[in-house]
Amino acid sequence: MRVVLAGAGIGGLTAALALGSDIEVVVLEQTQALTEIGAGLQLSPNATRILQRLGLGDALKTIGFEPEANEVREAASGALMLRQPLGAAARKRWDAPYLAAHRGDLQKILRQAVADRPNVELRLGVRVEGFDQDGPGVHVRVAGGESLRADALVGCDGLRSSVRQALWGADQPRFTGMMAWRGTVEADRLPAGLIPPVNLIWTGKGRHFVHYYVRGGALVNFVGIVRRPDWRSESWTEQGDKADLASDFRGWPPSAQALIEAVPAAFRWALFDREPLAAWSKGRVSLLGDAAHPMLPTFAQGASQSIEDAEALGAWLRDPATVSASLTAYEAERRGRTTRLQLLSRRNAWLFHLGAPARGLFMAEAALARVGLTKGPARFDWLYGYDRRRARVSPSSAHGELPTSFGL
Repeated sequence: MRVVLAGAGIGGLTAALALGSDIEVVVLEQTQALTEIGAGLQLSPNATRILQRLGLGDALKTIGFEPEANEVREAASGALMLRQPLGAAARKRWDAPYLAAHRGDLQKILRQAVADRPNVELRLGVRVEGFDQDGPGVHVRVAGGESLRADALVGCDGLRSSVRQALWGADQPRFTGMMAWRGTVEADRLPAGLIPPVNLIWTGKGRHFVHYYVRGGALVNFVGIVRRPDWRSESWTEQGDKADLASDFRGWPPSAQALIEAVPAAFRWALFDREPLAAWSKGRVSLLGDAAHPMLPTFAQGASQSIEDAEALGAWLRDPATVSASLTAYEAERRGRTTRLQLLSRRNAWLFHLGAPARGLFMAEAALARVGLTKGPARFDWLYGYDRRRARVSPSSAHGELPTSFGL
């Protein structure tokens, strides 16, 4: 059994591990080097339990930060609108930690684990340009004219996936009308106690600002998202003018102001997503992660859902004689759940940018929870408590009911 994975991001590297030691895996990455592009990400229990099963539990402890809670506050007043306990409460309820980490750190430990697997080959500077299928296999065409034969090809190559385009045509990502600022600041450059040990979301009209610790508390990561229909550059490495960042969040809470002032460089990129796909797979070819279901960062599930995809792919894809059926089953298990999270991420973007009316909505939700009319922490069980090994997996079992909560 030989599987080619296009892309060495979080999803592709996790899939290389999840496919196991009895399958030959070739990971093709178009960049020449895996660098620390990006900044913070959040790994909820539905993802950390999978990484623990793959033998990365100890490594996660060295790179992660375990926040005490998720909090949503109104920027104008500082009012607490939602608090979801994490830390020990998350481990007790969902049997795995909720962690924040630097994307580069997570990619580094995944790459090391892949390097320790003799059945996995990682090739950098190789771009997949297309493929041809025949009955017993797929021929993967890469830049320069080389062709690799495999039993299956999985596109893990992001929002503008070449594998997705070859499968379903050159549809264009949807520009959301939003732009994101990002940066990291060394914690010891900030006033002691200013940044609380939580994932904190400040909300306001047409913008929101998120900050949390990564790298064991040594760094603070922030993301500020604003409505900017005039900015459409997607580069994660394009440096912006700090004066523009300061202008976008002038008058916001002291923690946001301190981070903006202290950040050595601020980067910006336009936010794009896509409509949910009606199908991921065709024959011996399928998709994974952002190639299949790009989602906005406003539900903090992009990396976690890629990791869930990887585990499911590894569970289904075992026999070269049944590859097509296995990829269809993998898609059937995953597509409903990821589609739901794509749409919930869009809803959170709307909610976080609603301004003053959002406070009333969050307060109403809190009041309902206090009198027992909503499920409290249990409303996140479908997401954070999900474990495909503990449930009979079917095309609909992973989706859960639409929560009354606005969620995080």
